Amino acid sequence: QVQLQESGPGLVKPSQTLSVTCSVSGGAITTRAYAWNWIRQPPGKGPEWMGVAFFDDTTAYNPSLKGRATIFRDTSKNQLSLRLASLTPNDTAVYYCARNFGMGPTYDYWGRGTQVTVSS
Repeated sequence: QVQLQESGPGLVKPSQTLSVTCSVSGGAITTRAYAWNWIRQPPGKGPEWMGVAFFDDTTAYNPSLKGRATIFRDTSKNQLSLRLASLTPNDTAVYYCARNFGMGPTYDYWGRGTQVTVSS
């Protein structure tokens, strides 16, 4: 079974750049059939899709993030990472990585998430 595990800094300050990592086991992020996503869920709110990276390193992002997000893949470590710049307290959320099959809208595997709190 595929497993995804997120890791992040926990607490970051406004205006800083967030870096979170998703370690993948049981499946290769180089597999062509799958895409790799970042989703976040602020406290008391529903999940928000942030962006996706495909097997060929093409990416797409939610325009609501106003260009602040970047997704990277490290195929040598079988990891993907998210960078989110210009943080505000509104970026406080649990950050998840998730896999979906091809271009399908449903995720088949999720990580357990990592809590990120943006506070001064």
